Amino acid sequence: MTLSISARVAELGLALESAAAPAANYVAFVQEGNLLFISGQISRKDGQPACLGRLGDNISDEDGVQAARLSALGVLSQIAAATGDRLDRVARVVRLGVFVASTPEFHRQSAIANGASDLMVQVFGEAGRHARAAVGVASLPSGVAVEVEAVISLTHP
Repeated sequence: MTLSISARVAELGLALESAAAPAANYVAFVQEGNLLFISGQISRKDGQPACLGRLGDNISDEDGVQAARLSALGVLSQIAAATGDRLDRVARVVRLGVFVASTPEFHRQSAIANGASDLMVQVFGEAGRHARAAVGVASLPSGVAVEVEAVISLTHP
């Protein structure tokens, strides 16, 4: 098995961006015991907010899934920063919270959230299967369509 998160992501034809700095008065992640709590990560590309808008308005389902995938890449960047980029430190992805900016009439938040869930399983295999919430919201930071937060169980160093 690949020893680094970034190498595993590269095997999928993707790349991790550098871990995003917090945008306000919070930290990007907190480790408490063997649990790693990752703050919400918005969809970013080349360091800039990406996939701006709302599902059911100006963002297609396909673009929403891509936004969820980009947000999940941000989560992976934070995990890599917290673990020294060690894939073997991740025992399990415990939970994802996926927030989808959408109109009141949009009801496919779960389908959009699969963009994040599928990536976790692709990177971590069975350990990437997780509990999840997919929540529709009126708006998200920087006007992005998706934000993802995570709880990760780590092995001991």
